[in-house]
Amino acid sequence: MAHSLDMKVSQHARPGRWRQRLWWTLWSLLVVLGVALGAWQWERGEQKRAYLAQLEAAPALTDPREAPPEGSRLTLSGEYLADKTLFLDNRTHEGRLGVAPLTPLRGDDGRVWLMQRGFLETGTSRSDPEVATPKGRVTLRGRWQAAGDGAPLFGPNREGARLQRIELDAWPLDFAHAGWLHLEEGAGVLPRWWSPSVMPPSRHVGYAVQWWGLALAALVVMVLGGRRMGRHPDEILTEDRS
Repeated sequence: MAHSLDMKVSQHARPGRWRQRLWWTLWSLLVVLGVALGAWQWERGEQKRAYLAQLEAAPALTDPREAPPEGSRLTLSGEYLADKTLFLDNRTHEGRLGVAPLTPLRGDDGRVWLMQRGFLETGTSRSDPEVATPKGRVTLRGRWQAAGDGAPLFGPNREGARLQRIELDAWPLDFAHAGWLHLEEGAGVLPRWWSPSVMPPSRHVGYAVQWWGLALAALVVMVLGGRRMGRHPDEILTEDRS
């Protein structure tokens, strides 16, 4: 009788141990994931805060010879190269669909800069857009964005005169610096759709707190459930004896 009872306890305990291991493993992964995602969002918030501080401290420059710091407010004079205009596809502004005209500017000193001129509504049409471009000498002001890693591409970057993302090698030109100017003032400027930071740092901090809260909740469930499962073999033994 005792041997039979021991066999029953052993048979119940073995599956119980596997269930406990699976329980602790899965919930531990959830806890680690929540902590990691919270830390990532917190770091993103710090990066955004540093970026906005950098923009605030960025200088105002006129026809700079050296590469401008990120976020600099530049003043440039020259002539648009209207026939070299391409269009950044899939932009939105106030609920409307359109593109952003990208027109090179040949400065007074002969150097070439890329101008992101603003928003041009196109609707759902996929034909090549057209935009009026001033002739003659113009003076333009805007915020500088240095070229960097863009969003991943799915297919070719260029379709007709449309670009999925800004890449300077789409133009057969030697640009003054690797980057482009988001225009704010001057001839040929269109409604602004671009802003330096889409999501404020406080939003990232809020997401971090949410992830850490979920991690804490998962930890509590893991511990309480694990303890209950740990008592399960003893409860089976008590039930068998009764």
